[in-house]
Amino acid sequence: MKDYNITGKTVLITGSAGFIGANLALELLRTCEVINIVGIDNVNDYYDVSIKNYRLEKIEELAKTKPISSWKFINESICNKDKIDAIFSEYHFDIVVNLAAQAGVRYSITNPDAYIESNIIGFYNILEACRKYPISHLVYASSSSVYGSNKKIPYSTEDKVDNPVSLYAATKKSNELMAHAYSKLYNIPSTGLRFFTVYGPAGRPDMAYFGFTNKLIKGETVEIFNYGNCKRDFTYIDDIVKGIMMVIQSPPKKENGEDGLPIPPYALYNIGNNKPENLLDFVTILQEELVRAGVLPTDYDFGSHKKLVPMQPGDVAITYADTTALERDFGFKPNTSLRQGLRNFAEWYKDFYNI
Repeated sequence: MKDYNITGKTVLITGSAGFIGANLALELLRTCEVINIVGIDNVNDYYDVSIKNYRLEKIEELAKTKPISSWKFINESICNKDKIDAIFSEYHFDIVVNLAAQAGVRYSITNPDAYIESNIIGFYNILEACRKYPISHLVYASSSSVYGSNKKIPYSTEDKVDNPVSLYAATKKSNELMAHAYSKLYNIPSTGLRFFTVYGPAGRPDMAYFGFTNKLIKGETVEIFNYGNCKRDFTYIDDIVKGIMMVIQSPPKKENGEDGLPIPPYALYNIGNNKPENLLDFVTILQEELVRAGVLPTDYDFGSHKKLVPMQPGDVAITYADTTALERDFGFKPNTSLRQGLRNFAEWYKDFYNI
């Protein structure tokens, strides 16, 4: 790995009350001798705010044990350009990790405004601030959804991604294009990360595994799309965070091309498990782990609580990450097994909801 130490740096994490953002803040505090983190999040109610507050409390607790590091949380939206400007002006960030976004494919069908505001205007505000207050590296969340209904698998960052099947996917592709333009015009080193179905403890309740658990506990029926023939490259949260930690330490090099002009210092990686799991198998393992953790009774009749249904609009049949570039540049490949990841989630769920 390139020698680029982040000890003593000032890092901005947008979406820091979110699933990935909060876990990244925790990992930075845990592993860096001295680190200064500013977290921004508007803590909206797209899903249960108590989980966001729980994550923030965990960061606060850890930060108190790290007296020579600092953690500052700002409750603000990245859509507020003046406020973002003022924050950049005050803190002079070395590294910016933009994880704030309106997530979710299905919600983008019913609430498109939220996606344009957060994912397009909000991201533009971050890019503008990086231009005005120079940073050494911008890392931002893209998504496996940009691959749309690509037939070629596994999905490679070399593939064309011009056919999004949801507005969410279109906004994420737009982020990559905008970042590339700013890298080219203003020589801002930027790296986009296409995340593949992230899961784990204190995850997003709008994700399938969390929603399934909520329904199974209430004795409701879970709907398994595409008659159980969907495959997802489920990636455990710790693997995602390890990938981000490696990437933030290694900004793309600033170099000039043969024409003497800067080559955009721009990179793009998939972070996925490189092992798609059938949704039906996934749900079976989830149910087994929920029984093991004592969330569901041992005699739970799973068969009577599942229903195979057709594909949903905006969904794709398979996600499958080609992680060759990540392995080549960082010697890293996610490796948490699905069972282990779901076991950790089931144990957290039991604890969090006092079951």
